[in-house]
Amino acid sequence: MTQSLKILIADDDPQMQLAISASLKRAGHELTVVGDGRAALRALEEGSFDVIISDQRMPEMSGQELLSEVQKRGWDTPFVMITAYGTINQAVQAMQQGAADFITKPFSAEDLERVVERVVTPESRSLRGAGRKSQRGRAIITADAVMIRILEVAEAVARSDATVLIQGESGTGKELIARFVHTASARARQPFVAVNCAALPATLLESELFGHEKGAFTGAQSRKIGKFELAHGGTMLLDEISEMDLGLQAKLLRVLQEREIDRVGGREPISIDVRVIATTNLNLAEAVKQGKFRADLFYRLNVIPITLPPLRRRKGDIKLLVEHFMKQYLGDHAPVIPKDVLAALMEYDWPGNVRELQNAVERAAILSGGQVPGPKDFLLGVEGAAADVPSAAQLQVEKELSAESRATGLTITCGTTVQDMEKALILETLRATNNNRTKAATLLGISIRTLRNKLNEYAMEQAS
Repeated sequence: MTQSLKILIADDDPQMQLAISASLKRAGHELTVVGDGRAALRALEEGSFDVIISDQRMPEMSGQELLSEVQKRGWDTPFVMITAYGTINQAVQAMQQGAADFITKPFSAEDLERVVERVVTPESRSLRGAGRKSQRGRAIITADAVMIRILEVAEAVARSDATVLIQGESGTGKELIARFVHTASARARQPFVAVNCAALPATLLESELFGHEKGAFTGAQSRKIGKFELAHGGTMLLDEISEMDLGLQAKLLRVLQEREIDRVGGREPISIDVRVIATTNLNLAEAVKQGKFRADLFYRLNVIPITLPPLRRRKGDIKLLVEHFMKQYLGDHAPVIPKDVLAALMEYDWPGNVRELQNAVERAAILSGGQVPGPKDFLLGVEGAAADVPSAAQLQVEKELSAESRATGLTITCGTTVQDMEKALILETLRATNNNRTKAATLLGISIRTLRNKLNEYAMEQAS
């Protein structure tokens, strides 16, 4: 940053005062240093500042009390709270109260300079001025008190640069929350890059994350820019982080600590500015106890922990979600769901959570022909429905191919099992695409790997 700022520092620790002063003076800023909140208030009454940096715990007046006074007096100076490890809840509370950001001890000079730069950007000022109202346009449908609280926390921490760990069962909306944090942050105009850590073996995942140089390994015919570099200035989502190889976990830890990456085969480290969000459907603390996940990486990721409740614990949202998805698929003229159908949906446990509910509603919209759906249109209560019911995309393929299917003798009746229905749809889609597996997988809404596994199953059945 080339702009010189007037910064007020409030901290009762002389060593911390010296460390902060040295860092910010080196960056060219003008500093006023005081030892408690009351002295900070007097300094604010006597002059104006571009940024306030305050420790949370101080004698006479705490950082929280200082922030309250700043808010009461209508001063809009960006306020950065210094917190100790393990006091994240208080930091989040401070941000909900109006702090622009927080930074957790211990921190480096570079961390501090990044925070200062971030809170005085035009985007940051705009985000603070817009407040929470502008963020209510989110694509997260809920009236559940726990979920609303989670969204409030996510919205608050979005204004910081803290690492976020989102845990929850499959289908609960972990990526939606990650994207919400990104779009509510000052990084919203920068890239949001997502990587599924379970989709690639460790060797390929390392290259995918960090990139490689030409000739780094067999097949590396040119330089590859990794996802971390592509996400520079923005947010990196590490999906299914629990599936990452232990060796690669050590390299990721270094990235989080040093804020730099090493391309495979590279000679010089590359600095990056990336906010990391990790998701997992496993209990990482338990994985640490079992030796399946590094404890030091867990603590580095777990700065802001968010755990999403399964749909069976927020059944009050089922009606809202069903109505929302019905309108999404059928438009504003979507039929009203009868009470007996809603009651059946409420009784179901939804092991696949919101994702399963969305698929079920899309199936009902297709099978009912846009009319009022009955319970059977959602395919609830069918044995194996939670895991093996064809997706709405598969059923759409069935609808599109129905005429041709009848001509070739393919029939799907109410007595057909879910597995038979799935097999018939897959084989018919392959036939219709001239055995183009990539196109067939796209039409079916599944991955190439899933399609390959299904075909292997069918081959084994035929051989037995």
